[in-house]
Amino acid sequence: MTTDQTTVVPLCTREASEHDRAFAAVNVAFGSLGRVCMALDREFRVLYASELLDALLGSGAAARVRGASVESILGVEMFGADGPLRQALASGEKREGFRAFLQANGDARLMSVSAAPILHDRFGVCDESARYLVVMRPADEATQEASGPIAGFGLIARSRAMSRVFRLIDMLHHSESTVLITGESGTGKEVMARIIHAHSPRKSGPFVAVNAAALPGDLLESEFFGHVRGAFTGAVRDRTGRFESANDGTLFLDEVGDVPLHLQVKLLRVLQEHTYERVGDGRPRRTNARIIAATNKNLRKAVAEGLFREDLFYRLCVFPIEVPPLRVRREDIEPVARLLLSRAGSRTGRELRLSPETVRILLSYRWPGNVRELENALEFAATVCQGQTVQPEDLPPEVVESAEPTPLGAPSSPAQKRVHSVPVGARLGAARPATAVTDWTDEQAALERALDDHRWNRAATAKALGVSRSTLWRRMRALGLE
Repeated sequence: MTTDQTTVVPLCTREASEHDRAFAAVNVAFGSLGRVCMALDREFRVLYASELLDALLGSGAAARVRGASVESILGVEMFGADGPLRQALASGEKREGFRAFLQANGDARLMSVSAAPILHDRFGVCDESARYLVVMRPADEATQEASGPIAGFGLIARSRAMSRVFRLIDMLHHSESTVLITGESGTGKEVMARIIHAHSPRKSGPFVAVNAAALPGDLLESEFFGHVRGAFTGAVRDRTGRFESANDGTLFLDEVGDVPLHLQVKLLRVLQEHTYERVGDGRPRRTNARIIAATNKNLRKAVAEGLFREDLFYRLCVFPIEVPPLRVRREDIEPVARLLLSRAGSRTGRELRLSPETVRILLSYRWPGNVRELENALEFAATVCQGQTVQPEDLPPEVVESAEPTPLGAPSSPAQKRVHSVPVGARLGAARPATAVTDWTDEQAALERALDDHRWNRAATAKALGVSRSTLWRRMRALGLE
């Protein structure tokens, strides 16, 4: 029995040592190029981590992450159940040039991330439990302009505009400065505020939100500062205000541009002196709440018009962050849409995808409601979609009908769009001379002739024109040929 034990134990030690040496060789190879690598098991837990991780996240980081889920290190946006990198790896595909925030032990670092399934060699030097390889490097300016999506803090994007927003949020990691977030409705200002709080020194404290546009001025004062019993009709007991509730945490003042002028004076006092009084009570109270404010209004214009106090504006605008609307960062629409659709589908256990024509419609629509409207549209599409692929007819009618029109069969690239006319005679498959579509009337006439030639059979007409049936259907509706 002693002989058996002495035979087995060294064998296990030797196998573990061989696996460590194999990963060490990979580590050295990638490390020579300044890359950090991690090997993951089938459950997406870290089996091995490069020692270069210590240089990024502090001594002992490589040892700490072993056994942890990769989503806790690189975020759920990429490696969560619905994340694009996790789904690609599970399908046996590789991905390159993605960007995510490497997070461990309270620190965060923007990284360029590539990942691929591990192909086990015939010599058996790789650990059989290692399924995936993740390779990272710190993201410099060149990396941030790459085409891959960037993920972090619960968000996913591809545009340079959102990369700048991510960098600003990262700068606030160890700060308690007052922040003013501006942007149109639906851009995610409260999401940004919650992210800033969650990655701040006050993350263990409460996050308290109050919408200044939701209440009239007299009730808003009580909402801010609280009141004592008998302060006004209906005040049957003492009430704690939001400033008091947010002690040791963050108070989010949403739609701060709607605060009435008389209340702006009291708000300014709180920001300057960190003291306030409950309604009906003359006893001053102190607050140490960190303030993050947001508005969809132009506060500088409001100051010029006398609708907002200038001194309060400068007290709030210590660290400004502007969240751009979707229409000026169209490169973000597709990755955000795919992530939102994946989440909508997962709630019903479905794996949904977008058809190319649907993506084109999403990209051409102006999204006045921004990300909130996009999320609602995809929730609607996921509900009405009968198959696994979301088609244009599954989208809300206002999205399809209001999408910026593109003439049937017209090219979509910027260079092609400079061509003034589009020959359609060949596409019609008719024996008539080619006609140049120079305006909507010509296109309507050309399409109507094509439908007549095929007895208004949509399938045959779409085939003759070289477009999909959904494209034909959309153009017919736009031109009034239903």
